[in-house]
Amino acid sequence: LSALRPGKVVLYFYPKDDTPGCTLEAQDFNGLQAEFAAAGTTVIGLSKDSVKSHDKFCKKHGLGGIILASDETGTTSEDYGVWLEKSMYGKTYMGIERTTVLIDGSGKVAKVWNKVSVKGHAEEVLAAAKAL
Repeated sequence: LSALRPGKVVLYFYPKDDTPGCTLEAQDFNGLQAEFAAAGTTVIGLSKDSVKSHDKFCKKHGLGGIILASDETGTTSEDYGVWLEKSMYGKTYMGIERTTVLIDGSGKVAKVWNKVSVKGHAEEVLAAAKAL
């Protein structure tokens, strides 16, 4: 995390590397990286995938502008309340609910987006970061 700069932070929680929605979300945030940086904002994506998985994901999709952090133990996901029971095809399981947290320059949570729909989300977060 040596690339962190003082200022605002976007922490986006996503379920899994290299899945369609998560790939699109990462690409959208990565594509707007210069604008986030100009707004004094660092973007960090977090999932339970390993650092090795993140490295492979970044190389495969050219994600050089954002930071991906590993929460293999799930502690951070639990602390932020995004590790929840989910259901798909009638089966329940535990997983990360796609959530984004905007943290202001003083370290306080400024805005939270729960149950994120990926399309247009990075742009909405950028607008909120610029408005802080």
